[in-house]
Amino acid sequence: MSENNVPKAPELAISEWFNTTAPITLAGLRGRPVYLHTFQLLCPGCLANALPQVQRIERIFSRTDLQIIGVHTVFELHDQMTPVILKGFIEEKKIRYPVGVDLADGKSDIPVTMERYGLRGTPSSVLIGRDGAIVHQLFGVEEDLIVGARIGVAVASGA
Repeated sequence: MSENNVPKAPELAISEWFNTTAPITLAGLRGRPVYLHTFQLLCPGCLANALPQVQRIERIFSRTDLQIIGVHTVFELHDQMTPVILKGFIEEKKIRYPVGVDLADGKSDIPVTMERYGLRGTPSSVLIGRDGAIVHQLFGVEEDLIVGARIGVAVASGA
């Protein structure tokens, strides 16, 4: 596949950020690999598997320029997963990487970032290369070794 055929990651649509002093854009992160993970507070797979995995990724790749971004992508039970509750969760779980609240579009239960990426649900992850292209996208959780290998290649890539 030629470089021109690789899909670029759509920009994030975030209504509120946590763990960052300024809004984050993918355009502003160009040149760095990005591991984007989406979750919901009431998602059993997110709580049991995805979030602990992302914390392991954060620990293992802490000395690299990998940028981890969490996106709280609420597509159901909106009144039970508010930014106020999310803030308490982030503090309780000691999440240090930036977390954004996916922007609701007002027309659908599916928030904007989730729609832009065509995500089927949570947990989902998107690995974005230094050039802004989507390297890998997944609904669910992969084995740590596979995720680590994918991220390692993206981090090692000078492109």
